[in-house]
Amino acid sequence: MASKRPISLVDLTGDGEPPTDASRKIARNGLQLGDGQGFVDLTQGEPSTQMERDEELNAMQSIQDSQELDDMVYLTSELYGHLETKVVGVRFYNGHATVGECVIIKRERTNKYDSNAVRVDNVMGHQIGHLPRVLVSRLAPYMDSNELMVEGTLSGEIGSYDCPITLRLFGTSEPEAQARLLEKMQRDKLPVGVAKAAIRKRKQDDAKRAKEDAAKARANARALAQQEKGKPMFANLASGGEQTVQTESLDELLSQSIAFNPRETEKIVEKFGMDETELSQMPMADCPVELSTQLLPYQRQGLAWMLNRESPSLPEEGSDEIVQLWKRVGKRYMNIATNYTSSKEPPLASGGILADDMGLGKTIQIIALILANSAPKTPKSSRATLIISPLGVMSNWRDQIATHVLDKNALRVLTYHGAGKKEGANLGQYDVVITTYGALASEYGQLLGPTGKLAKTKKGLFSLHWRRVVLDEGHTIRTPKTKAARAACLLEAGSRWSLTGTPIVNNLKDLYSQGKFIRLSGGLEDLPVFHSALIRPLNAGDENASLLLQALMATICLRRKKDMSFVNLRLPPMESHILHVKFLPHEKEKYEMFEAEAKGVFMDFRSNNKKGKSTYSHVLEVLLRLRQVCNHWKLCHDRVKGLMDLIEKDKVVQLTPENIKALQTVLQLRIENQEECSICLESLDKPVITPCAHAFDYACIEQAIERQHRCPLCRAEIKDCSALVSPAVELGEDSNEVDVDSDSSSSKIQALIKILTAKGQAPGTKTVVFSQWTSFLDLIEPQLALNNINFARIDGKMNSAKRDAAMRKLTLDPECTVMLASLNVCSVGLNLVAANQVILADSWWAPAIEDQAVDRVYRLGQTRPTTVWRLVMEDSIEDRVLDIQKEKRTLMTTAFQEKAGPKDQVQRSRLADLEKLLR
Repeated sequence: MASKRPISLVDLTGDGEPPTDASRKIARNGLQLGDGQGFVDLTQGEPSTQMERDEELNAMQSIQDSQELDDMVYLTSELYGHLETKVVGVRFYNGHATVGECVIIKRERTNKYDSNAVRVDNVMGHQIGHLPRVLVSRLAPYMDSNELMVEGTLSGEIGSYDCPITLRLFGTSEPEAQARLLEKMQRDKLPVGVAKAAIRKRKQDDAKRAKEDAAKARANARALAQQEKGKPMFANLASGGEQTVQTESLDELLSQSIAFNPRETEKIVEKFGMDETELSQMPMADCPVELSTQLLPYQRQGLAWMLNRESPSLPEEGSDEIVQLWKRVGKRYMNIATNYTSSKEPPLASGGILADDMGLGKTIQIIALILANSAPKTPKSSRATLIISPLGVMSNWRDQIATHVLDKNALRVLTYHGAGKKEGANLGQYDVVITTYGALASEYGQLLGPTGKLAKTKKGLFSLHWRRVVLDEGHTIRTPKTKAARAACLLEAGSRWSLTGTPIVNNLKDLYSQGKFIRLSGGLEDLPVFHSALIRPLNAGDENASLLLQALMATICLRRKKDMSFVNLRLPPMESHILHVKFLPHEKEKYEMFEAEAKGVFMDFRSNNKKGKSTYSHVLEVLLRLRQVCNHWKLCHDRVKGLMDLIEKDKVVQLTPENIKALQTVLQLRIENQEECSICLESLDKPVITPCAHAFDYACIEQAIERQHRCPLCRAEIKDCSALVSPAVELGEDSNEVDVDSDSSSSKIQALIKILTAKGQAPGTKTVVFSQWTSFLDLIEPQLALNNINFARIDGKMNSAKRDAAMRKLTLDPECTVMLASLNVCSVGLNLVAANQVILADSWWAPAIEDQAVDRVYRLGQTRPTTVWRLVMEDSIEDRVLDIQKEKRTLMTTAFQEKAGPKDQVQRSRLADLEKLLR
């Protein structure tokens, strides 16, 4: 494949209405307009002179256009219409393609013979021909301005001179821009029938939804009025008197709570991949003799599956078997997703995605794989396995290897971090090398150098051909253009594995990144092809696309869940409870003050939305303070008003030390509110903020600055990436300093203490208290000390040695009964089975993060019944957060069908969520 992603793609999967036989009879000359259904034929015959043929042959051999279209175009575009034409000049090229095959469309603006030239390649990057001149004279300007993306289907065989093709035109779905584009396309006689029909349907649906919402709101208001007196109270904190804690029994607390099973909606059997019956019948492998721990039956099945996937084989002739979407057709191989066919044996991915539920032992299965299959895969390969993990779990890998491998067969393990990097020239002498995504991305940056081109001499992690590469928490690379993702894909290895309990976090593009890493072939390694062959048809409800995804998942991904009967973890029961807490009078007064301010700011923002986005930070600020006052009034700070006033005046602030600190405060606000990058619409992974106070993922804004040197949102000039400001604290944890003293309690803290000191707790009970705000943990600490509760703490400001020490204290010290934990740190990779109780001190609308945190406690190795408490302030924003979480969970159960909306739809959805919180 070409190294640069094409700016457009012709999709041959048959998305939309298939071309009819009549439509394939394309006139050799002239122009034929469509039938009003969005179809237009634009054709031109072969050049009539040898000079013209020679010119086209030379032109099509010119350098490829390097311009890239942003990933978001593929995810947010809308079909405008179909267009029947043909590929011409096919006799001058050797690119092979068949009916229904995906091809790639590339603009060649550097073509000296035709400035509008558009070439057509197959998915392997071999040129088939080009589009006719009369068509590209109309189409090229739209492609150059990124107003249109082109997809389509080869609708006939390649002939001596040409080949029929059906194109589909995709453009923006943003209403105002769409109206302008439709008008422009109609003037140029390009098809728009599909878009017009979609607009009419949306208007009808919006009107229907508005009526339903109004009826639902009236019903909710009536139900709320009837239930007003029936809410459970936290009686001992209701009077507004002294904040003393009276010891209660566990039964009394349970009677005041509401039983709550947040994951019941996730018990729907997943639609894609193997079903539970097939999974239970998988063959088992023998435990490696070097392993000191006996694998559970399902783990032996996982080992057998991984051994098989490390040595895949293509279907034999005459077989109906499909392997990684490759099917044998006579003596040729066909990829059933892209319809690309080849007489040569295509490469198969060695490895896959181990996507077992958190706590099912993905780590020990990989250790067993290393022991069972350590021989180099090729003569140039080493025996070493590279494991890339988050910083906080590097030591867990090291410890788990030491625990599960017999001493006499101990593996040589190197932690390639800090002092361990001195061994960079000796990596091949180790059996296992453990490093972090940050170290990998850093070495990749050094490999690129200042020119952005890869150095010929590769060092460190890139100097070795690994036996295998394992990505722990593999969804970390879900954004393919980040340095970590690009670096992981660049590593040379015999086999590649991604370990993740959440292979899809936001949408199916996450799965594309995983597939690219394990090196799927047939064109699926290109996002435009993957999107066109799988994502778009799936979103359109195409049954064939569902079957394709099921075949793909079954061959590259293994996912078992805790509740599958054959897994038989014999985990003890887990109970979840919501404990409503009543505000003290002075707390209620502060809350109502912030709530009134929030409603006012939100109304101002909605009414003035088109004048600028800076006031959105005011909305986030007051909402954050509204949530924080539910925990403790001391957490609340008006942090952005001065900066926002400054930006309103100057648009871009000078990067003085004071302003940098203020920008970091605004960035922290975006992180705490779990905002998304405005470019990729994914959670802020490596967040930075511009001098104009807009937050992005670094990889996204880096590309935007390189291309246009402006902010994509407000067009403010940004000369280079040195103007970007990073968070003040690791992982974006809050850096607020609060006045901590033993008298600084709150209703919620007292509720927490009541749970920890309740009579009737099981002997030896240990509790993990999660909060999003480390400053709230600071306020909890003196209250624990007052009640003689011994505790440990873990947060993102601690180095790995201090984190390990805190983990050991919780596990080994019988006097240590509480772990105070930052939700950001403890939602990933840690084993906290020493505890058997979880308290979620605060809530936000990303339930997956909270689930991961709970699964640090409720996982394989947990031997005691587990209790989860969620503290919720009565009649507050926290009550309404739970409603939004329920909606998010419902979406997660159908994640494979989740439609990626355009940026404006995403923002409207976000604002709708905010409005629900303030109702």
